[in-house]
Amino acid sequence: MKKEGKPISMITVYDAAFARMAEAAEIDMLLVGDSAANVMLGMDRTAGISMEAMCLFTSAVKRGAPNSYIISDMPFGSDSTPKSAACNAKKFIEAGANAVKVEGLPLDSLRAIIEEGIDLVGHLGLLPQTAKNFKQTGGNEEEAEEIFEQAKVLDSLNPCAIVLEHIPNTLGKKITQATDAPTIGIGAGKETDGQVLVMHDLLCMHPFKLPPFAKKFANFWEAGVNAFSDYKKWVNEK
Repeated sequence: MKKEGKPISMITVYDAAFARMAEAAEIDMLLVGDSAANVMLGMDRTAGISMEAMCLFTSAVKRGAPNSYIISDMPFGSDSTPKSAACNAKKFIEAGANAVKVEGLPLDSLRAIIEEGIDLVGHLGLLPQTAKNFKQTGGNEEEAEEIFEQAKVLDSLNPCAIVLEHIPNTLGKKITQATDAPTIGIGAGKETDGQVLVMHDLLCMHPFKLPPFAKKFANFWEAGVNAFSDYKKWVNEK
């Protein structure tokens, strides 16, 4: 995917119903995120979700949004060797994905995926699968330089996009200017080529505090609780 000047919109989706909404809204890219572990399955960390579950979510999204560009997150451990990375990436394509996203820079595994002719999306900065905390990364010169160098290496593999999570705005801009692949920011500033948000944050589908980089566009939590409450009153009255 080339940089064309038009900002890229990406959101996470996990089922057919919301994928159908996203396609109707003409969202550019749909990410079947391993954040499903948290928002759909109630797990504490993204690392807890399995390939089987991720493929199930992917196939549901494909059925709901058959004409959209769908990216599936490679779950923790699924890319631990080049062989397993290629095998699991192919499973996602069979489930309906157009590309897979890999956290970090496991070069041999990334190359194995690309050699299968599968579109690759990179992910640098904060890496939720292995992070010890969820604070911003790249804040000091050493960390920033490391992420920048990783981005250049990743860019040399010709990925279709690079997700940059929770890094300083200045670093997001620097990487965007230095890479050919479009950058998709989530807490990386407005100078990236696009933005991604977790659907449950975007729609405020939970009562929890939003991450500092998330933006709320609706309040499904309040609307849903009120609707369920009204339903209960209706049942009790009739």
